[in-house]
Amino acid sequence: MTNQEVSSLNRKGASKWGTLTGRSARVAVALLPLLVFMGIFFFAPLTAVIWDSFQSNDGLFTLQNYADVFKEPIATAMRTSLGLALASAVVSAIPGAVLAFLIESRGSDRLRQLISSVAGVLANTGGVPLAFMFVAALGAAGSATGLFKLLGLDIYTAGFSLYTFWGLVLVYSYFQIPLMVIVFSPAIHGLRREWNEAAKTLGATGSQFWRHIGVPLLFPSFTSAFLLLFASAFSAYATARAMTNGTIALLPLMIGNLLDGNVIFDEVNLAKALAVAMVVVTLLAMVPYLIIQRRAERWQR
Repeated sequence: MTNQEVSSLNRKGASKWGTLTGRSARVAVALLPLLVFMGIFFFAPLTAVIWDSFQSNDGLFTLQNYADVFKEPIATAMRTSLGLALASAVVSAIPGAVLAFLIESRGSDRLRQLISSVAGVLANTGGVPLAFMFVAALGAAGSATGLFKLLGLDIYTAGFSLYTFWGLVLVYSYFQIPLMVIVFSPAIHGLRREWNEAAKTLGATGSQFWRHIGVPLLFPSFTSAFLLLFASAFSAYATARAMTNGTIALLPLMIGNLLDGNVIFDEVNLAKALAVAMVVVTLLAMVPYLIIQRRAERWQR
């Protein structure tokens, strides 16, 4: 190789690295506002909460706050929150998946756009307005409750109550089912018609296609959507607070009571330890969700 060829290769390499460096600098500058925002409003508060969770009321290092997580009544609140999140995810995931399948397989493009818009609104409806809607409809003096009475059915005498564990599951399904439709629809849309036609050409029946191809392809997306519903219900606070007024032991409500000091005085650091425990549980649900979703996206491309 001549000196001229070596010089040419060096110039090309320098030009390439210079281009990459320039691109990296532009990307870094573009991401800087986002990183600053996340640092101020996410990482800094999270670091402060984790640090304070290891502090006693006297400012000394302690593990007692985390030991109290496994004691009553906090242990009951943790079990109830996990059970509520699991029940809500199960109740919402299956009808949401069926609805998404019917919309994507049999609905028109206009219907898909309409359902997508409506589901986006319903999935973001929560808090006090959602609680008020259900109390006005299915409360003891609600409009739907009165209509049932006119039809000869007193749902509260029959054992139903909106202010119980299963009442919360019903309320949560109002925004969980639309969320399932939003998250699961792209997976169903990614099933190509050519795969079904190819399976039929090879002699497979419709049930065989779904058993050996359709369901295995959709199951990772369904699992990831289920984990997302679990995390969403586990961290919900305002709706449960407005619905139950603290009568059901839930971890988010207990954290709010500790911070307010209405029930237990001067246990702010214990509340922060409970918040860290909630973050850990949410991460245990969201990390598998992100991993499964990334793998499921490979065949959707």
